[in-house]
Amino acid sequence: MPAATADNTKKLNQGVDASFNLANVHRDIKILASDEFGGRGPLSKGETLTTSYLAKAYQQAGLAPGAGDSFLQKVPMAKLTPSQDMVLQLGDLQFAPGKDFTARTKQIKSQVKLNDSDLVFVGYGINAPEYQWNDYAGVDVKGKTVVMLVNDPGFATQDDSLFTGNAMTYYGRWTYKYEEAARQGASAVFIVHETDAAGYPWGVVESSNTGSKFTLVDDNNNSQMLPVMGWLQLAASEQLFAGAGMDYQALKTRAKKRGFKPVSLALKANLTLNSKIEQAESDNVVALLPGTELADEYIVISAHWDHLGIKQTPQGPKIHNGAVDNASGTAATLELARALMARSKVSPFKRSLLFVNFTAEETGLIGSELFAAGGLYPSKQLVAVLNIDGMNPSDSVDYILQYGQGMSEMEQYLSEAAKAQGRKVKMDPRPQNGLFFRSDHFSMAKQGVPGLLFMSLGDTDPDYISHKYHKEADDYSPDWSLAGVEQDMALLQAIALKLADSSHWPKWLADSDFKKRRALDGR
Repeated sequence: MPAATADNTKKLNQGVDASFNLANVHRDIKILASDEFGGRGPLSKGETLTTSYLAKAYQQAGLAPGAGDSFLQKVPMAKLTPSQDMVLQLGDLQFAPGKDFTARTKQIKSQVKLNDSDLVFVGYGINAPEYQWNDYAGVDVKGKTVVMLVNDPGFATQDDSLFTGNAMTYYGRWTYKYEEAARQGASAVFIVHETDAAGYPWGVVESSNTGSKFTLVDDNNNSQMLPVMGWLQLAASEQLFAGAGMDYQALKTRAKKRGFKPVSLALKANLTLNSKIEQAESDNVVALLPGTELADEYIVISAHWDHLGIKQTPQGPKIHNGAVDNASGTAATLELARALMARSKVSPFKRSLLFVNFTAEETGLIGSELFAAGGLYPSKQLVAVLNIDGMNPSDSVDYILQYGQGMSEMEQYLSEAAKAQGRKVKMDPRPQNGLFFRSDHFSMAKQGVPGLLFMSLGDTDPDYISHKYHKEADDYSPDWSLAGVEQDMALLQAIALKLADSSHWPKWLADSDFKKRRALDGR
């Protein structure tokens, strides 16, 4: 879809009095994405600079602290850094970290080992009774290493009668696959990477999994979590199956059909995974704009403040500044807070607004997971979440992207606000990537809170995913018009205003675990 021209930018923003200052947004993105902030890695100097900057900005805007008497919500977590001197041996084959595979753990152990662990191919690694699908049927994988495909059978077959066809379900996400394998008692998972099915190239897997990762820590040091969480590059996977005397493509074809049975590869997996463990506290930033008669009901406007920090490469340390992902979204929450605070002084809102910038989104939605658990605000008091994860810094467009379909009544709010701007709703052009399940609003969805994801990663910049996403090139540009940011902030503000002066609780539409969870809160 082509960008809108300057002549019709005003038309696209019709119906909404935005009152935004784009100079503020330029400044905030430039500072947050500067080399001084070091890529905003959690538990780094960049975190201190970032959270201090955000807290000061919210305070200057007149908002109240949202975490008791502080703008900072403590997020205790562990930082685990897997040593990259490991070797993965599968049968007689040896694979190199980064190039061929990645492996990490969330267990709080300095060393995890696979010793002659049996290898089993379990198709897509899915156990979904509602879809009459169980890739673990008839096999005991306790203590074994399972190899599986990414995404789900609906995407693989493009058959709408399987799962949800081309649109990824949560069963297709790597997070689910690790969770289910842990429930099955497996010792390790290696997900075969294919770019189309994963939605990103191997370089994203490598950069996201070979450095430090963060995790919340339970009372048992995460001992119930999967010991080894891994990915296997496609060429390495094909070598593995050939070494087992099998054809990877043939087994992949079999795995697409209901009734697939797991296949033993008759090989052993060996790996010694050493991890450096650091216990530390990071921070979410939480600011409150109190409501009036419904002050204990909250609309959440959120964006994660973190990015990948400084990555060590063969060429030396490289700063990943994450200007679009997600300095742009973080800057937008600040400007929305300023604009909505100004509006509330003229006409106070019934409901309260929470502006939340989460930590450690890039390593598994860690900050939002803690927030969604309800330590500050119980889920039954959260009306909805409007989450921003990468905005369009270029010119206006005549559409807004919608992630997920038939999920909740929030989609109607999106449609009405877009119509008021003279824009149309365009469905996610890459539903197979499962973006609805990949940002901070999903932590709250799992607690029953409906929401919308505002994301424009790569949609107006065809070069973004291949050359900028999670790479050094995601840098701030003073040439950005920010017209796309402005129109999306205006749309988001319109939805927030409608929710803030209403007593309506948006409902989940489709039967799901999200809907069941909301019902437990009596909503």
